[in-house]
Amino acid sequence: MLYIVTWVASSPLPQQRSVQRRLRRMTPFWKGVSLRPIGASCRDDSECITRLCRKRRCSLNMIQE
Repeated sequence: MLYIVTWVASSPLPQQRSVQRRLRRMTPFWKGVSLRPIGASCRDDSECITRLCRKRRCSLNMIQE
């Protein structure tokens, strides 16, 4: 048997400096599973189990204190 090996020299692909980050989109199932308890930190109402985010904390009260 005769094996012929051919090497091809190539330059590496240039690195992209600006890496675009893909936003994570949660399905309704995972949104329901990952709801935060009262007192946990939050950014908006959709993150809390009570659907009330006040002063960056999941709250039980609708009134901002």
